[in-house]
Parts: sequence; C-alpha cells; structure tokens
Amino acid sequence: MDQRPEIELRLTSDPMYLCGARELVGCIARRIGFCDMDCSKIALAVDEALSNIIRHGYDRAFDKPIWLGLTPIKPSSDAIGGIVITIEDEAKQVEPGHMKGRDLEDIKPGGLGVHIIHEVMDEVRYEKRSPKGMRLMMTKLAPRPSESPRLSENAPSCKVTLNDRSPSRR
Repeated sequence: MDQRPEIELRLTSDPMYLCGARELVGCIARRIGFCDMDCSKIALAVDEALSNIIRHGYDRAFDKPIWLGLTPIKPSSDAIGGIVITIEDEAKQVEPGHMKGRDLEDIKPGGLGVHIIHEVMDEVRYEKRSPKGMRLMMTKLAPRPSESPRLSENAPSCKVTLNDRSPSRR
C-alpha cells in the first residue's frame, strides 16, 4: 500500500493507550460495515500487534512512538471493500520471515499474538522500516453484502472519548 492512511494516530508505547486504539479501530470497522463479532476480532488483532511492539520491540519501554493508520477499502466492481491497518514503530528490527505464530501445541501464556493476528486478518505483511523499526500491514476484507448487511445512513455513530489534558482556555 503506497497511499497514506485516511486516519492516523500517533501514540506512545504505554499500555494504557491500548483501549483507546481498540475502540477507534472497532468503531471504524463498524462504520465500514463489519459485524460486531468481526469488529471485536479486528480490534483484538490490533491490540495483540501493539502489545507485541511494547513487550518485544520496545522491551516494555512506555515512552516510544507507535503509529497506527487505518485506510478503508472502498467497495467497487473489483473489490468488496474492507480495511487496511498499518502499524509502524521505531523498535528493534526483526527479519519478517521470523514473525510466525506459535504452533498451537506449543502454547505458552502470552505467546499467541502473531497466531491470532494471522487467524483474524485476511492478509498480514511485516516489513523493515528504514533506518529503524518495523511496519505491519494487515488487511481484512468485508463480508459480501449477501453475508452481512452494511450499516444504513441511520446507524448510530461511533464515539471514542479521549481525556483532554490540555490546559483550559480562558
């Protein structure tokens, strides 16, 4: 994907921001037309990816940058639509071929993130960024209209609330 995401969020690697990222992703997925179950799964995949960056890429440092990008795939005669989620960091680089989910026979606590991401998303691609960091691109295609009705114009809007810590204006 060479285009800029339509929605971009920069957050620090503090786990307290994971819930806001999950809510944002879930709400956007819902507006695109994913059912509640798929929205939850997409949000879970993003949460797992962000958690892996914090835990493994940044060694639990809570002050490092992470960028989250969301790009809806518009339905057309060629495509059914969906969403592309891009997550970038400045963490230590890993060979993309080494980013594999654990075999289910080798289950350890906290070790299924990559497996979950691959199970939930239709396409998953890891890339090295230059000069440092990694890029994860995940694509989830929307169900065909016959499989899941899209939201109507009257659908309730999603609301993501973030605490405004800026000084009040006088």
